Amino acid sequence: MSFEKAEASIETRGKIRVSDVISALQRMDGSFATQEQKVADFVMSQMENISTMTIAELATASGVSKPTVVRFCRTLGCEGYREFKLRLAQNLAVSLQYLEAGTSRDDRHGDDAMDQVLSALSAASNYMRAQLDREALDRAQSAIARCRNLVVVGIGGGSSMLAEEAANRFFRLGLSAIALSDSYLMQMRSATLGREDVLLAISASGEADAIVAAARIASGYGATTICLTKTGTSLADTTDISINFDLPEDPDIFKPTASRYAFLVLLDTLAMSVAQANADTTRENLRRIRASLTAYHGRTGSQPLGD
Repeated sequence: MSFEKAEASIETRGKIRVSDVISALQRMDGSFATQEQKVADFVMSQMENISTMTIAELATASGVSKPTVVRFCRTLGCEGYREFKLRLAQNLAVSLQYLEAGTSRDDRHGDDAMDQVLSALSAASNYMRAQLDREALDRAQSAIARCRNLVVVGIGGGSSMLAEEAANRFFRLGLSAIALSDSYLMQMRSATLGREDVLLAISASGEADAIVAAARIASGYGATTICLTKTGTSLADTTDISINFDLPEDPDIFKPTASRYAFLVLLDTLAMSVAQANADTTRENLRRIRASLTAYHGRTGSQPLGD
């Protein structure tokens, strides 16, 4: 048997057979064959050291043969020891903060939890404001204010929610605004945009393939592309107007990320600027919305517009 052949191929992104070997190890603990369980026990006790060990060293440390180590890797869904080490290293790179007990885990109630959230909101907004490129913000406002169609794209939980909120803000101002989070629809709709249209891309990472591809397609057909994202990313390099900032993430894994608040502040800033730039149109559009809602539910008192 050739160990090189057993370890010959590492699957490409999106096509791997097992993405989380740590979960697989935990799920299968106690159900491995006897000799493979010895390897599993050693790996679970020495996870951070496996990346520096050869297959021979792991076999010796576990008290088994090299073929047993390969069988253990295959049981987990990996082609061989090389792929197993790669998957384990990738998992550890993002999982240690969840596996270790150092994170704040005391119960938070009432004012304590609210104070933590409000403090994070304030800090994220201040970080963003200190880094903001005012010229880029002005250019984005000008492009959106005069556009024919505004397509807002975001993928994933946070960015897709932000895209929906952006479309919700801008349609009230008289703009033809839609939000998309489906990767195929992004590509299709981007191909229909032209010189009078704007694609607004929102991405916390700036590396979402579907978002970057949509921006390139829209730009290729002459649309103005704008992004809200992290500095120095593929999306920032792709768009015409890039509003960038870097926000530190809180090490407390139990607290929701505060970066989305900074994005919401930016979206409200853009919406208010566009409303002021198109004051007459905006005023009439908001009046019509208020009148239609009053006719619908009969309430005339002060209240959020359509919420």
